[in-house]
Amino acid sequence: MDAPLTITFPGGAPALGASGAIEIRRADGTLADRVEAATAKTDRKNIGAAVSDTGLPHDFSYESIMIDGTRASVYPHHPLEYGEEYYVTVDPDVFPGWDGVRDPDDWRFRTRKRPPHGDPRRLKVSAAGDGDFCTVQGAIDAVPTGNRRPVTIDVKPGVYTEIVYVREDRPHLTVKGAGAGRTVIAYPNNDLRNGDKALADGGPADVCPRRVLETSDLHNCWRQTFGVDAADFRLADLTVHNTTPDGGSQAEAFRGNNERIVLERVDLRSNQDTLRLQGKGFVTDSRISGDTDFIWGTGTVFIQDSVLESTDSGYITQSRNDETRPGIVLVRTRLTQAPGVPAGSVMLSRAAVWRFTHSQAVFIDTKMGTHIAPVGWQIDPNDCAQAQSASFWEYRSTGLDGEPVDVSQRLPCSRQLTDAEAAQWSDPAYVLGGWNPESADGAAK
Repeated sequence: MDAPLTITFPGGAPALGASGAIEIRRADGTLADRVEAATAKTDRKNIGAAVSDTGLPHDFSYESIMIDGTRASVYPHHPLEYGEEYYVTVDPDVFPGWDGVRDPDDWRFRTRKRPPHGDPRRLKVSAAGDGDFCTVQGAIDAVPTGNRRPVTIDVKPGVYTEIVYVREDRPHLTVKGAGAGRTVIAYPNNDLRNGDKALADGGPADVCPRRVLETSDLHNCWRQTFGVDAADFRLADLTVHNTTPDGGSQAEAFRGNNERIVLERVDLRSNQDTLRLQGKGFVTDSRISGDTDFIWGTGTVFIQDSVLESTDSGYITQSRNDETRPGIVLVRTRLTQAPGVPAGSVMLSRAAVWRFTHSQAVFIDTKMGTHIAPVGWQIDPNDCAQAQSASFWEYRSTGLDGEPVDVSQRLPCSRQLTDAEAAQWSDPAYVLGGWNPESADGAAK
C-alpha cells in the first residue's frame, strides 16, 4: 500500500524534533519500517525502481516527514504489504510537546487484501483512498516493466505530494488528471536536493540514464517533480508544481527524456528550468510558468496554443539541440508576465553559441507582453560572427493587443521568416520528423 500516514494536531502546528523515530510494525511485532526524525528532511529511498546508467539502483533524497499546518504526513521508505495488519508507535521526541504514541493498540490499521484486479489497462489514483492507489507513483509501479500496450492512469482531484519517476522500460503510459488546478502533483525537488550540487561526489548509482550530453547530464536528471525516461508517454489535465522557492536552485516541474512525449492541457509551475524535454516532445493548450530558461533541453519540441508566463526577469527558452535535429518551435503562444516583472527584462531565448553551435528557437504568430526585450535574443559570446549556425527565428510577432511588434532592434543574427517558411515550421509533423502527435493514433505519417 502506498498511502502516507497522517497525524492531525488539534492544538496547533507541530514542530519536528531532532531525535526519536516513528516505527511501523506488523501485528506480530516485526519491524516493517522506521522513520527517524533526525534524518527526515534528507531521507533517501528508491522511487520508481530508478537505476543509474550503470544499472545500479538510485535512491532519491526526499522528506519522510512533512508538516503542513496542523497535519504531519509520514512517507515510508517503501510500500506496505497487502493483507497485513500494522501498528504504529511515535516517540515523544519526534514532535516535541506531544506525548507521542506508545501503546501498540492505539494506532492500528489493515491494508487492503489484494492488489487491484480490474482492467490492468486502466488504473485509478485517489488521495482520498477510494481508488486503486493513493499515489501516482504507486500506480506507475503497478505497470509491468517491458509494458507494450497503452495504460491509462486516471488521477482524481487532490494534491499529491510526491516525486514521480517513470523508468525507461515502462512505455505507453498516459497519466490523466481531472483538470489543471484540480489534480495537482507537487514537490520541492531541486538541484540542491537531487541534482549536480547534491551529487557532485556521487558514485555510479547516481549517474543519469539516457545521457545526451555526457558531461552536463551526470546528475541533473533526478531533480524534477515529475520525470519520465520512457517513450510514448502522455500527461494531460493536471498541474505539476515544483514548490522549490524562487532562488532555490534549478528545479524542473517536468522532465521528459525519450521519444513521443505529449503534454496537453497541463499547468507546469516552477521558477528556473520548469520544463526540460529531450528526444521529441509536443505541448498543446497548456500553461508554463518560470523565469530562467524555463523551457529548455536538447530535444526537438513543438509547443502550440499555450501561455508562457515569466515570473521574473530572465529567459523563456534555451535550446541545446545539435545539427541532427531541430530545437524548440513555438506556434500561437502568448508570452505574459507576472505582476512586477519589468518591461524589457525577458529574452525570447539565449544560447551559448560557443558550445551549442546549432541552437534553434522559433517563435511563430506569438503574442507577447512588454516584458520582452527589444533585442529579443541573447548569445554568448555576444558576437554574431560566432553564431552562423544558430537559428533565432520569428514570424509575425504582435503585442498582446494584436498590434505588430517593432523588431527593428532584434539581435542582428536573428531573422524574420517568410510566409512559406512559417507555414512549414508551423506543421508539427515537419518539425518532429514525421511524428504527428495530433493524428488519431499519434503515429508517424
